[in-house]
Amino acid sequence: MSQSIKQLILCILLVLGLGTGTAYAEGIKIKSVELERADNDWLLNATFQIELSPGLEDAVQKGVVLYFQTEFDLTRSRWYWFDEKSILVQKQARLSYQPLTKQYRISSEGFTFSAPTITEALQVIGSIGGWRVLDNTQIDPSKAYTAGLKMSLDLSKLPKPFQVNALNNRDWNVSSEWLHFPFNPTGQNLIQR
Repeated sequence: MSQSIKQLILCILLVLGLGTGTAYAEGIKIKSVELERADNDWLLNATFQIELSPGLEDAVQKGVVLYFQTEFDLTRSRWYWFDEKSILVQKQARLSYQPLTKQYRISSEGFTFSAPTITEALQVIGSIGGWRVLDNTQIDPSKAYTAGLKMSLDLSKLPKPFQVNALNNRDWNVSSEWLHFPFNPTGQNLIQR
């Protein structure tokens, strides 16, 4: 291979590497998760870091409402069959922009909050505290469980033209990876990253 072809290939690889680096910076990352027992319930406290692309931030400012869905599941391994899915709970948060007050509005399960910047609004959406995810009667303390947590942008709640756009545009596919961790009904359940 000639030297100029090698340099061209190296330049292409560097450009591709830089492109994936900037795309990776945006999205949702799980920072911490804690399951705590309160009387007969298990409450989930979690912190997510949410970063939107400039295109999504612009869409919110122009009136597009974004819905973030948080999912928690609890499974129990079985050696003789598929894992038993004991619990699946979902929670949704709505993010919108109010142009008259120049405020971002967050709504989730009857709770409404306003924030002056999109950064503060995303911090509110990414902070989950005291979410009741399971009842102590739904689990057996003598068994081992695996808990899972994920947050994503719910594309099915977008207006139809944006749903089509989301299929072709990576900026609209904002999601965290599933975080699976062992759940011990008798011990401490805290994960920090």
